[in-house]
Amino acid sequence: MKFFLITIFPNLFECFCQYGIVSQAIKKGMLEVIPINLRDYAPKGKVDDYAYGGHPGMVLKPEPIVLAYEDIVSKYGKPYTIIPQPWGKVITQEDLDRLSKLSSLLVICGRYEGIDERVSFLADEELSLGDFVLSGGELFALTLLEGIARLLPGVLSEPESIKKDSFRRWLGAPVYTRPAEFRGMQVPKVLLSGNHKVIELWELWHSIKRTLEKRPDLVPKDLSPLEEEMLKAIKGGLSFEEWLKRGNP
Repeated sequence: MKFFLITIFPNLFECFCQYGIVSQAIKKGMLEVIPINLRDYAPKGKVDDYAYGGHPGMVLKPEPIVLAYEDIVSKYGKPYTIIPQPWGKVITQEDLDRLSKLSSLLVICGRYEGIDERVSFLADEELSLGDFVLSGGELFALTLLEGIARLLPGVLSEPESIKKDSFRRWLGAPVYTRPAEFRGMQVPKVLLSGNHKVIELWELWHSIKRTLEKRPDLVPKDLSPLEEEMLKAIKGGLSFEEWLKRGNP
């Protein structure tokens, strides 16, 4: 994937790309990140101006953004283009899955009071991190970049882990590592048992329990018989061990 960014802070992305999963994706040849400095397309580097109508703050001018976009198209072809906006659709894991299948993607990062409205025709989609306001689109772009990079084929050393991510169906189950005891807190015995079938049941149980407690709005409608039985038992106040002793599944 080619991941383009139109921004006034290209160094921010160059630094970010040296670390973590994004760096791995680049080294494995699955991702190319191309930050475009918006100031290169503006006379004397001036990319903003006062808003008409007396609105406070500065607005990114349309000319440099459109010129930068046209330069990308002429060199690489038309990318799928996203403009981060506070009113945009809040991104979900499904959006990351969908966008990760694209061959080229462009994020136009706004700044200050926003982008001149006459640039909006470039957007294939307007997206958001949530119902709040940031000073620019760079943090959105970085979030999108990392969220997509880990989904690209061959990037993760253990790709099966993606299937257990939160929001695939249930929220993720609790996870533990060494030491087995820390300040009197023990790793659940079932995870040390080596019984993979029971461990899988334990993980499903606690994924369901966590979803019910933290995000009940995410409980799926199409429950399997096992999920339905576990959900009923959790609502009834049973522990996993009590449920298991009853001969389940």
